[in-house]
Amino acid sequence: MTINLTYSGDYQQLVSSELEKRLKVIHNNMLNKTGVGSEFLGWHDWPSGVSETFLNEIQQTADTIRQNSDVLVVIGIGGSYLGSKAVIEALTPHFHKHEEIEVLYAGHHVNGEYLAKLMKYLDDKEVTINVISKSGTTTEPALAFRFLQKYMEDRYGEDACSRIIVTTDAQGGSLLSLSKDKGYQRFEVPSDIGGRYSVFTAVGLLPIAVAGFSIFDLIKGASTAEKTFQEFDINTNKAIQYAVIRNQLYNQNYSIEILATFESKLSYLQEWWKQLFGESEGKEQKGIFPASVSFSTDLHSLGQYIQDGQRILFESFLIIEETANDLSVFTADNNNDELNYLSGLTLNEFNLACYEATSSAHLTGKVPQIGISIKKLDEENIGYLLYFYMVSCAYSAYLLDINPFDQPGVEDYKTNIFKILQKPGY
Repeated sequence: MTINLTYSGDYQQLVSSELEKRLKVIHNNMLNKTGVGSEFLGWHDWPSGVSETFLNEIQQTADTIRQNSDVLVVIGIGGSYLGSKAVIEALTPHFHKHEEIEVLYAGHHVNGEYLAKLMKYLDDKEVTINVISKSGTTTEPALAFRFLQKYMEDRYGEDACSRIIVTTDAQGGSLLSLSKDKGYQRFEVPSDIGGRYSVFTAVGLLPIAVAGFSIFDLIKGASTAEKTFQEFDINTNKAIQYAVIRNQLYNQNYSIEILATFESKLSYLQEWWKQLFGESEGKEQKGIFPASVSFSTDLHSLGQYIQDGQRILFESFLIIEETANDLSVFTADNNNDELNYLSGLTLNEFNLACYEATSSAHLTGKVPQIGISIKKLDEENIGYLLYFYMVSCAYSAYLLDINPFDQPGVEDYKTNIFKILQKPGY
């Protein structure tokens, strides 16, 4: 299992002996968990350290939820929901009928109509809640949980405690205290793993398992990636290469990266990627702005800007080489649409041709490009891909002399909200 990485420029010209020495220091600091932000490097060797016992506990809980519930509501924001949603959306077939169980989300925004309609939707279904928050006081999920906890207690009475599962810090916080008081089942958010790096912990694994996907294969893919990227070789380590290319383009004033894909099921993986790189790099007036497009749809909207707009952006194509189901173009009796020339071509082959044509056109428009491809969409490949992005993101931030694992700027809007709403102490 691997990913393929291509670059429109000459990678060898980007790497100097000085840069290689710097990368070696970064590599060793991550392996040894030293350097800036090292207290949040728990994700780096997490996949290989996950025990069978832990995975079995997650799976058994998921099986119980699947047996007694029609819906799992995941309450969380940012990394507390994006990782699981990215994997579930990528693996769920289009137009899925949710015949077994549906995974829904709350607390990822503040929207009274959404929350009211969600609770109405739940009325004729059996429900389990999984509230995810390290502190338990993050405003958006805390608000949603206040309403949904009351909903569950009004509906299920004393049995509500068996239908609410808490994923939170093991040492302290309001959710930890509440779960002990109420007797809620509890999973731990590791203290040394931040939210946007938490998809392989209980934060991501429980919802993914409830949705019916193999967390064992997901961890297997991530563990394979972990082993692969522990090898320091700037000519073969794809995570290092991706970070180097991004950094050099940034130094050439390409300040926007567009993640482009031809598979609509990857839209939330793109959202996860945007949080990962945006929160990790966007500090001290530095960092590449992460954006995303879905082709060929956005070729008829943003494609014009990418082709002819300001030369401040570069593209990263994420390509899936094989699809599980496909259609071949058939020969029509009349050829009014003038498509018979495509007879025998599969729609995935069309997308691959569209990728080649788009790449060529944008290169003509002087848009630098990175190509990343995986063989197919399954748990192992997604696990490998997500870990690749995580470790490459850490390299990228360290190359900017940025701590990849904090997000001090996020607190500014929260402080202002508390002042406006006159929260005690503000």
